[in-house]
Amino acid sequence: MLEINNAITTHLELPQLVRAISECLRNYFNNDVTGMTLFDPKTNEWRLHALEAIAGGDEYLEAGIPTSLDSPAGRAITTRQPVIVKNLLLADYPSELMKRAIEAGYRSSCQAPLIAHDKVLGAVVLVSRTEAAFDEADAEMLSHIAKQLAIAVENARNYRDVELLKNKLVSEKLYLEEEIQSQYNFEEIIGQSATLKKILKQVATVAPTDSAVLLCGETGTGKELIARAIHNLSGRKERTLVKLNCAAIPTGLLESELFGHEKGAFTGAIAQRIGRFELANKGTLLLDEIGEIPLDLQPKLLRVLQEHEFERLGSSRTIKTDARLIAATNVDLPEMVAEKKFRSDLFYRLNVFPINIPPLRDRVGDIPLLIGYFAQKHSLRMNKRIDVVPKETVDALCEYSWPGNVRELENFVERSVILTSGNELQAPLSELRANGGSVAVSEPVVAAGSSPVSLEENERRHILIVLEQTNGVIGGKGGAAEILGLPISTLRNRMKKLGLK
Repeated sequence: MLEINNAITTHLELPQLVRAISECLRNYFNNDVTGMTLFDPKTNEWRLHALEAIAGGDEYLEAGIPTSLDSPAGRAITTRQPVIVKNLLLADYPSELMKRAIEAGYRSSCQAPLIAHDKVLGAVVLVSRTEAAFDEADAEMLSHIAKQLAIAVENARNYRDVELLKNKLVSEKLYLEEEIQSQYNFEEIIGQSATLKKILKQVATVAPTDSAVLLCGETGTGKELIARAIHNLSGRKERTLVKLNCAAIPTGLLESELFGHEKGAFTGAIAQRIGRFELANKGTLLLDEIGEIPLDLQPKLLRVLQEHEFERLGSSRTIKTDARLIAATNVDLPEMVAEKKFRSDLFYRLNVFPINIPPLRDRVGDIPLLIGYFAQKHSLRMNKRIDVVPKETVDALCEYSWPGNVRELENFVERSVILTSGNELQAPLSELRANGGSVAVSEPVVAAGSSPVSLEENERRHILIVLEQTNGVIGGKGGAAEILGLPISTLRNRMKKLGLK
């Protein structure tokens, strides 16, 4: 009993626990196999969770196989009493496990229930190749050992649950830290163009549902920002928006990133890893560059979308997930389907609610607002004060085609802020001309005698134009606040600050 106690107190994981006590039990009982039948609440089955046989023993058992209550161990569980079987050949237990044990040459067994806090956790099982290898004294002794072992099993399970929770929290923490470090270039959707308003209306329509959304658009158009807006307007906004760029992960590791893996699942898998679908449970998963997912992985992704279940690499246990999927792509998926580079059934499953995000060249009217926003954002970050954006700069940037879209515009404005020494934005317009854009840098756009306009004056003029369009109506449908995308109180405060009545 002392040896058993020492073995129990030094091991917290079930396999190691069984191995530790196995030698002690074998020296005392002369059994050939030590095992434990435990209840698995995830599958609602009794399973052989751990076992230890003598060296060179038969592999008639493997850890994790289901067991039946119509067995000696099952009887010990249901009666809460030890069970002795002196001859397995004569015992009336028709379970598959008993048949395999007999075929492997085992002839007798002794089982004792594992009871902790008046709850039956399972049974400890001793098996021998010798008939009548166990008697009543052995059963009584095994029952005493089982009392200690039950507490150890309960502790081991609690330890396992805590470890799983800790690993998940660590994974979420690392993911959120990566999110903070790689935060998207802007935090708000800026613009008042008709095309952008159409997109925002689509976002408001689909966000409350759990339907899959497919965001299509060129690189840098703000697909991730639209995805975040969908998540924030949905019932899942309190949970995580998990993101994965499928093009940034090597093909061989993409399955592990999506679905996770168990320790030892492949070379280099030194620890269990939680996949993105598991992290996004009850939340939203954004898969960017969805067209980069290899064909051999697409059926598994389709299964998750249809059945909401998957298995980690190296595991046969099915995991349920309730993650809403938003996919984004800058390629022509129907063309890829036609070329057999993308599965048609997966495309149709993703294409439930497509949203096409236009390039920046198709929403030129939003460029002045974006310039002002980015100038303020980066000047604050660099502890600079930029109050004026020259009109010729705004006009020149509006004429440029912006192949890199909003991301390219922000990078250009950020570079301009870096180069600016005073309070007037000094944009390197010659760079745009060198890149093939048609920008006017030699001829002044403003009339003679005019002066650059401050950001505050630009804002004042813009609000005034909108107020004129609404005949002075601020609130309500079609009012200035709705057009400008501002709360009524915020617009009134801005007007008061700018001297507008």
